[in-house]
Amino acid sequence: MTLSFVLACLWVIAANVLAMIPSKDNYWRRAYFLIAIGVPLLGYLTYQNGPVWGMIFLIAGASILRWPLVYLGRWVRRMVKGQGAE
Repeated sequence: MTLSFVLACLWVIAANVLAMIPSKDNYWRRAYFLIAIGVPLLGYLTYQNGPVWGMIFLIAGASILRWPLVYLGRWVRRMVKGQGAE
């Protein structure tokens, strides 16, 4: 077992614990923190363990952080349609 795998498992546990604690800002600060830690960790995990484990961690992270992905998808859709241009 590699260090990156252990860190990824700790990230998943920390994300679930952070999701259980009440928040006044609908968890956005925690989501930004988890994204900032999770993206480099995803690269490190993929580098050490291969793309299969990288995809598994990516799917796990996306299931935990699904609302930021929903809002990102909406933003991209607005930009593609041209409504986002000001």
